[in-house]
Amino acid sequence: MRRSERLLYAANEVDLRVVDLELTDGEHVEQPFIRTPRAAGAVVVHDGCALLLWRHRPVTDTWGWEIPLGEIAPDEDPERAAARLVEEQTGWRPGPLVPLIRIRTAEDVADSDHLIFVAFQATFIAAPTGDQTHERAEWLPVLGIQRLISEQAITSATTAAALLHLLADLLQARASH
Repeated sequence: MRRSERLLYAANEVDLRVVDLELTDGEHVEQPFIRTPRAAGAVVVHDGCALLLWRHRPVTDTWGWEIPLGEIAPDEDPERAAARLVEEQTGWRPGPLVPLIRIRTAEDVADSDHLIFVAFQATFIAAPTGDQTHERAEWLPVLGIQRLISEQAITSATTAAALLHLLADLLQARASH
């Protein structure tokens, strides 16, 4: 049970906090954790390919494929945020979005909450308009996703979980036919 928490440091809408926890055996421990804004994203699929971004992550100095994902603005609907982020980051407007998966990465050290949607169509609008934190957006074969994860070309936990969930859904739908 969470008894209290205190702020240690805040910057760029990310907080480092310490929480006082009471464990099930009655012991009290202090646990540091990171508080982040809620995020929304989408897996956009068209003609057997998923729309992914080739991104550089400076903290780990790594490159990898990721789904469009970003912060949900205050009072913004998560589905609307996901559609906005896809369009801003890729230049493609997703078709109707439906919930795919909710991911909470690293729950022992962070309260990240990622709401991921899926769309099975998209329309090219224009070049991306948002902050360019990536080199390019590409349509990659969905059937190659597992290989990209194995080769470490996809390392984002959110991206991997969302894409693998999509693959499981597609296999289940195929098996039921």
